[in-house]
Amino acid sequence: MKKVFWLLPVLALGFALVVAQAAPPAAAPSKPAAKPAPGMEIAQTITTVTGVAISPLLGTSAYGAWKWFRTDSAQRDKLPWFAQVWFWLPALVVVGIVALKDTGGVVVPTALKKPLDVAEAVENKVSGLIAAGAFVPIVASVFGSDAVKEAVAGNAMFASLGVSGLFNVLMVPFALVAFAVVWLAAHAINMLILISPFATVDAGLKAFRTFLLSTVTISGFADPTAGAAWSLLIIVASYFVAGWAFRLTVCGTQFIWDFVTFGRARFQPDPRGNAMFLAQELNQVPIRTYGTLARNDAGELVFTYRPWLVLAPRQLVLPKANYAVGEGIFHSEIVMVNGDEQTAVFTLPPRYNSHETALSQVYGWGATTSVGLVAGLKAIGRFMGQLCGFASRPIPSV
Repeated sequence: MKKVFWLLPVLALGFALVVAQAAPPAAAPSKPAAKPAPGMEIAQTITTVTGVAISPLLGTSAYGAWKWFRTDSAQRDKLPWFAQVWFWLPALVVVGIVALKDTGGVVVPTALKKPLDVAEAVENKVSGLIAAGAFVPIVASVFGSDAVKEAVAGNAMFASLGVSGLFNVLMVPFALVAFAVVWLAAHAINMLILISPFATVDAGLKAFRTFLLSTVTISGFADPTAGAAWSLLIIVASYFVAGWAFRLTVCGTQFIWDFVTFGRARFQPDPRGNAMFLAQELNQVPIRTYGTLARNDAGELVFTYRPWLVLAPRQLVLPKANYAVGEGIFHSEIVMVNGDEQTAVFTLPPRYNSHETALSQVYGWGATTSVGLVAGLKAIGRFMGQLCGFASRPIPSV
């Protein structure tokens, strides 16, 4: 899977070369072009896709409003759906409400703020899916325009390599993949906000996302080529954190689902195995990998998981140790106990709350451990460090 993903940075570099070389010489001042040169269209499209991926609802509605205001009134009814008033105006109102919520986030009580954060995270997922399916293909259709095809076919580099036809075929799928990896990286911020118990951390994460979006927008308006180059850097950087962001998104989505559906009310631990997330990296299996913990015929604890949730299943045998279920403040864990020290091994989704004793009985462990206030604060600090990819204490190998 990783070998396939290496194609993304390579295609990104190819994009940069096209932006730099595909545009024909500028028209004379006496004959202004009615449309931007093909190279500039490509650059603007890269910037647009990146900006929308960072914040789908804001990006799609703002771009739609910009298109609407720049179009003659007689031609506005021909604009795509995202550039119609019935979409971009209500969408911008929703964005404004979210901004008000974020502005007062530091002073709003956590009990009130977290449900709003859950709603925002769900909105980001829905708007991201809509943008990927109905917005990006429309915007990326510029790659299939006759002007761009002619510019690419006439480019000396592509002509010498004989890949101009391949370029036209791959560019729309590339735009979708680029959107996906940037969206994953940006959506991870929503997941961090949702899980973080600290309002100041939430405010900092949101400020960073706003800053990132503003740099894409400002650079794109100032110079389309510079905006495309900066967007390409964001795309490549997002690719390298895609796995981390994907696992965090899966974890956050499971937490949201359990909260909004009151999962613990209909859940019972399964004697055959139970789904959970790794609390830290173990034997090169990354943190927050989702899988099922069960005992094999030899009585060993075996964690079965699928990379990216769809690849062939793999198994991880846990080292022999004294395990227990720890009842946490915000979520429960399976911990490795060594005297007075505890090392988190698995993070349990919210549906396990109030079922810790039954889960301990499934695996034949003793009584659950309680997490006091001081230990709970230490767990929060450790959990926040793990969210950023820092393991607290390595677990011994088998």
